[in-house]
Amino acid sequence: MVNEFESGIMEELRQIIHIDMDAYYASIEVRDHPELRGLPVVVGGDRHGRGVVTTCSYEARKYGIHSAMPSKIAYQRCPHAIFIKPRFKVYQEVSTQIMEIFHKYSDQVQPLSLDEAYLDVSAISKNFTTSKILALDIKNEIKKQTGLTASVGVSFNKFLAKIGSDFKKPDGLTVITLDNADEFIDNLPIDKFYGVGKATKKKMLELGIKTGADLKDFGFENLKKYFGKAGEYFYNCAIGIDDSPVMIHWTRKSLSHERTLRTDIDNINEMLEILGGLALKIEEYLKSHGLQGKTITLKIRYQNFRRISRNLTLPEPIDDAEIIMENVKNLLGKTEAGNRKVRLLGIAISKFNRNSDRTKLKQSILNL
Repeated sequence: MVNEFESGIMEELRQIIHIDMDAYYASIEVRDHPELRGLPVVVGGDRHGRGVVTTCSYEARKYGIHSAMPSKIAYQRCPHAIFIKPRFKVYQEVSTQIMEIFHKYSDQVQPLSLDEAYLDVSAISKNFTTSKILALDIKNEIKKQTGLTASVGVSFNKFLAKIGSDFKKPDGLTVITLDNADEFIDNLPIDKFYGVGKATKKKMLELGIKTGADLKDFGFENLKKYFGKAGEYFYNCAIGIDDSPVMIHWTRKSLSHERTLRTDIDNINEMLEILGGLALKIEEYLKSHGLQGKTITLKIRYQNFRRISRNLTLPEPIDDAEIIMENVKNLLGKTEAGNRKVRLLGIAISKFNRNSDRTKLKQSILNL
């Protein structure tokens, strides 16, 4: 059993709830257009252009469609899917309702996005039975006010609460206590650990690490050797330790999206298509959070693993993918891409300025 007391994290167990709305954008579209119920719905960019999938219904996921996938690939996998352009203003309005519900139960709320947040309910709950009741109340109130379902994880730290919310989607509720934490973590596939992306997963599998139990058995020193500082984090997760607080005031300084390519490329048009998809993902985030940025950075890693960046600062803040791409194309021309093969492409935007039309929304949503 995870010994929270010996770990030195705290003398009294925290009560953390992580709430994640189910297929948020797609669920709102189905709610507002009941004729779409039961159909594969894809919210995102043009299915024939460079757009990407923002989210999709669970019916669409059965065809292998997922977030961040190019829309044209989603169309190939399911030609009869219903493609819908995002309505960010509506999603923001619904998010405001949801965040107001959260604040009725706790003043310790950390939004992660429009549809996801941590709540620390330790002030009003001292045990998992009470926290489970609170979680059910929150789920029911969200359903009553918005017509949407949420999945919830309850545990004594943020890592386990987040893992729990993803365990029984959609409309799930999972409670991970001291008594069942070890078994839960040991059986958890390695790619379910927060922070384990495709590259890290590949490396872990090569090292024989497939589950949480393998991660724990691999040992602290070995994980630090192969994964550096992240190795310490992975090991702590494997033994159920995460003392990070629910942060109610955290301001995002920058936003970036990167893509590591399966095959190194030197075709500029291919690079621009990939970068176009990344720019659309950045636009979606900026608009959904009422943000605009002035500094655009292009990131490249060449075939020899050398990493470079090029950036520029615009006179006015922007949140539009087309404008981002106009500048990214110019930055790309200032690199050796095309003459040298590239294995990673990325775009970052920083120096944020709030969009005044959107700051009327509840500030708690925008503390990202």
